[in-house]
Amino acid sequence: MVEHAMRYAEERHWDVFPGAWLDFSRGVPRCSCGAADCEAPGAHPVHADWAEQATGSVTVVRRLWSDRPDASVLLPTGRTFDVIEVPETTGFLALARMERMEVELGPVIGTPDGRMLFFVLPGGAAKLSDLVRKLGWSPNGLGLTALGEGGWVAAPPSRMGTRGPVLWARQPTDANRWLPDVEEIIAPLAYACGRDAAAARGD
Repeated sequence: MVEHAMRYAEERHWDVFPGAWLDFSRGVPRCSCGAADCEAPGAHPVHADWAEQATGSVTVVRRLWSDRPDASVLLPTGRTFDVIEVPETTGFLALARMERMEVELGPVIGTPDGRMLFFVLPGGAAKLSDLVRKLGWSPNGLGLTALGEGGWVAAPPSRMGTRGPVLWARQPTDANRWLPDVEEIIAPLAYACGRDAAAARGD
């Protein structure tokens, strides 16, 4: 895990910090936090001061993971990127549409609990509600949320218990080093979320 953490810090200039990890008892993975009902087993912050612990220094990264090399890799949002989060099925439809439209996209994460996370420039989370309303949608009920300052995401290849690992749906590359502004991707995301929400209601 430390190799991935160092790569994110060195190659992408993202701050990283170690999270929880999985302990295996009789072959069953359990979160190191000890909570039987942990919502993100093995992939959540461990310390209350995680925001201060997050670092982009490769040297510090190596030290942070030295005592617990299997700790998950977590990325704070609101610094070098914000995240727009949608249901997985909606996300794949929107992703395919944006690629056909040749929209410039950043990295995209797929989580084992069925969510997709689109990386955008910092500040995108604060704009989300107003942008959705201007498109004629209500922000409530779309299944579309945002993470900005004070939030975090689990980075690949962190695992969430028996659900499996976090994966890249769209890998970080030199081509997507420059992230889009939220305005550039919100229309196809909101449209896909709205269509799925309407279908679920039977409209």
